[in-house]
Amino acid sequence: MENRLLKYFLVVAREENITKAAEILHVSQPALSRQIMQLEEELGARLFIRGKRSLTLTEEGRFLRGRAQEIVALTEKTERDFRDGIVSYDGTVSVGMGETSASRWLGGIVAEFSKLYPDVKFDLFSGTADIVKERIEKGLLDAGLLIEPTVDLSKYDLLRIPVKDRWGVLVAAGDPLFGKEYVTSRELEGRRLFVPARLADRLEEIFGIPAADADIFVTHNLLYNAASMVKYGAGAAITVSGATELYDSRELSWKPFYPELPLSSVLVWKKYNVASPSAAKFLEFVDHSIRL
Repeated sequence: MENRLLKYFLVVAREENITKAAEILHVSQPALSRQIMQLEEELGARLFIRGKRSLTLTEEGRFLRGRAQEIVALTEKTERDFRDGIVSYDGTVSVGMGETSASRWLGGIVAEFSKLYPDVKFDLFSGTADIVKERIEKGLLDAGLLIEPTVDLSKYDLLRIPVKDRWGVLVAAGDPLFGKEYVTSRELEGRRLFVPARLADRLEEIFGIPAADADIFVTHNLLYNAASMVKYGAGAAITVSGATELYDSRELSWKPFYPELPLSSVLVWKKYNVASPSAAKFLEFVDHSIRL
């Protein structure tokens, strides 16, 4: 299966029209139609439902779209590493991260690193720990920031980041918790809660909130959209301290749990992975910065 065919397929899937896709790809419409039919024959599956004016992906087509996006992204990253990073430190380093204090700390490290290696570029991916781990496994990220102890780190080499986060609650002005110094799990029983999706079934284990008393109103991955709803009084969001540092303290306020629930972050990369020179140099620089 040629990478070129996958790129053609992705453009057709996006445009839902052979003629428009052909114009974008600078190929003739009949030639593009033949390429798509060739791909379907090669896979032994129908990828599109062909209507009079548009194309719709079949279930097999939707599956291929996801895989094709991963394959094309990995191919382009590999080409970029060889083109930019093998002979000198001028490649691209791909790093995944969530909304944590460690992300702010790493931003400072990137700034210092760029002074020494100005030709190295960075590709930053924002996502939950599960998505960051998945992209590391697939080779789409050189490294990623993850939070302990909510992830299994046995598959990775790692560096421990020297900044801490804490669990707490984000509330809006006017909320009874807004003026408090801290919150307890008991104060959240029966309250409408915004909760990170991967922790929805672990509220009692981590925060001491009994499942029977947990009113989970919204589950989310990153905080940004949830915080917009919290601002209008829709509930209280359980989140880490680092995710709230950029919000207006007049409208939203983050309160730590009592007793304190601290979190550590680690920068991880795949064990036995051969990193590009630029990525290896960056990880070496992070390690040196931690040891200072």
